[in-house]
Amino acid sequence: MRRRFLFILLAGVIAVSIGIGAGAARTKRDSAPAQQSLQDKVVGKERQGLEALKGGKVQEFAELTADEAVFLDDHGSATKAEVVQHAGNFKLIDFSMDEIKFVPLSDRAGVVAYKLTEKGSSHGREFNAVVYASAVWTERNGKWLCLFSQETPAKQK
Repeated sequence: MRRRFLFILLAGVIAVSIGIGAGAARTKRDSAPAQQSLQDKVVGKERQGLEALKGGKVQEFAELTADEAVFLDDHGSATKAEVVQHAGNFKLIDFSMDEIKFVPLSDRAGVVAYKLTEKGSSHGREFNAVVYASAVWTERNGKWLCLFSQETPAKQK
C-alpha cells in the first residue's frame, strides 16, 4: 500500500513537472514572437523618425517625440522643443542603421541601440558622421513615442 502511494505520488510529481516544463517552454516560445514584434515596432519607429528627418517632415518627427523627451549628444542635452526647432535647419540625405541591439523594458517599451552612419547637411554645411545611437520608445494610448535619444560619436580607427 505504501509502495503504491509513493508510486502514485511520484507519477503525479512527474506529470506536474512535465506539464509545468511544457507550459514554460510554450510560454518561452510564445513570448519570443511577442518580443520580436516589440523589437520590430521600436526599431521601426526609430527608422520612421530618421526617415521623417530625411524627408524634411519635421512635424512627423515632432509627433513621434514625447513632450518631455530628452536628447543627448556631444553638445549636451536638449528638449523636444529645442531639437524640433533645430530640425528645420537639418537635412538627412542618407542613413543606415547597423549592429542593432534591443532590450525590452516592458510589454510596451524598449531600448534600441545601433551604429548610425549618416550623411546630411546642418545649417548649410554638409557632413558625414558615424555615431552610436540609442533611444527609448514607449507606447501610450496606442501611439509610439520616443522618450530619450542619444548619439555618441564613433572613434575614428
